[in-house]
Amino acid sequence: VPFAPGAGSDIVARITAEKMSEGLSQPVVVENKSGAGGMLANRYVAGAVPDGYTLLLMTGAYPAQAAMLKELSFDPMKDVSMISLLMEYPFVLIARPDAPYKSVKELIAYAKGGAVRLNYASSGAGSVHHLTSELFNAMTGIDAVPITYRGGSVQILELLAGRVDFVFETLPSAASALSDGRVRALAVTSGQRWPALPEVPTVSEALPGFDVISFLGIATTGRTPTFIIDRLGTEMRRVLALADVRERFRQLGGEVASIGATEMETVVEDQIRKWQYVIAARGIERQ
Repeated sequence: VPFAPGAGSDIVARITAEKMSEGLSQPVVVENKSGAGGMLANRYVAGAVPDGYTLLLMTGAYPAQAAMLKELSFDPMKDVSMISLLMEYPFVLIARPDAPYKSVKELIAYAKGGAVRLNYASSGAGSVHHLTSELFNAMTGIDAVPITYRGGSVQILELLAGRVDFVFETLPSAASALSDGRVRALAVTSGQRWPALPEVPTVSEALPGFDVISFLGIATTGRTPTFIIDRLGTEMRRVLALADVRERFRQLGGEVASIGATEMETVVEDQIRKWQYVIAARGIERQ
């Protein structure tokens, strides 16, 4: 797992590992290797023995980092073998309830009004938060400025304190502040309205073509034999069909995405291309 214990990705990994242990009749141990924006775990799996015993919980940060970093010590599509997506989830665009904009259209109009230059919270250059916000900049023609913080909880606190104007945040991180009314949901980033927030419009309703879905999935070392990939893929389909797994994923703001290896490769490749476009369009310096 590329992030610390207790993070949403870690919770999903532990739910999945518990069910896989039952189906495979052997322990599936979760090991957290956080650091370098998730690349520490990615490099570790890319360099492991290709026997299917070392798995990666791949997150939406993977294609973002693949697009952002000038030099990688591994090929993101050849040195890692996709197995299955687990869940998909959008970001939610949030602002303070007293903000002078109550919708995406009002936010865009306010930003273009020129009275003040808006800023947004980011979890670092090349993060999905950052690139989603910059896609919004590119498609609207506004020029909101990133302010970097560590983690979603800090970003929301800074929003509430008035030090940032809006945030594209994950549903799990924003859920508490949304439920008690401390922040307002302006929109979700998915192409269609999201089941967890059915009354919240999509960004694309005001900005056609805007569509950002992040994901969690399972991958392993590149060049792992096909029969092993197929066996693990079969096990993932079994796990994702379980009613309690589907419900627990929904509680985290996501929806099960039972998508196999070939389709997962397409998802990752498409997102790499999307973030490469954003980086080029916004003149973001690759690291």
